[in-house]
Amino acid sequence: MRRVRIGILVSGGGRSAVNLAEAIRRDGIPAEVVAVVATRPTVPAIARCREAGLPVAVVPVAEDPASFDDRLDAALDAAGVELVVLAGYLRRFRVGTRWTVHAINIHPALLPRHGGPGMFGEHVHRAVLAAGDAESGCTVHWVDEQYDHGGAIVQRRCPVEPGDTPETLADRVFAEERIALPQAVDSVAQGILSARTATVAP
Repeated sequence: MRRVRIGILVSGGGRSAVNLAEAIRRDGIPAEVVAVVATRPTVPAIARCREAGLPVAVVPVAEDPASFDDRLDAALDAAGVELVVLAGYLRRFRVGTRWTVHAINIHPALLPRHGGPGMFGEHVHRAVLAAGDAESGCTVHWVDEQYDHGGAIVQRRCPVEPGDTPETLADRVFAEERIALPQAVDSVAQGILSARTATVAP
């Protein structure tokens, strides 16, 4: 079975990375996780992903911030990555021409609402509650050179319940993320494989 080689970028706990890898195996998604990359050796995702049997690399920003994007690209290229998945990744990712339509991100809100610099994790859920929104959810979207800006691939919705806290809302949104990210990866991987077939067809 032909598979798309995926690199996952992480900055937090790694739940989305492990969930995606499990969904790929369970649901027959035509993909394989060939690299999980963190930018600090203390990121909790490192241990969680290694325990799940995923290959993990650390590309430290602090080592040389000016060369970080080049070093990250080199790590992804060394693993043969074809699709980059930002899963709780908190740095801006340099798309350039190398990763155009080959990088996706999952955001814990219904973009274009509650996106942009500084809008991650609990900050997003607090913003949803402060705005009095009746629903929230998640968006998997293409990555471009602006935060949370590229076109949506998959959105899933959930209600905002009376008495919600950022923590209870986050749990409800994450339940949708567990479904949305594998759906998006499946769709994008199928597209990459179709394009590859068309390119090599006589």
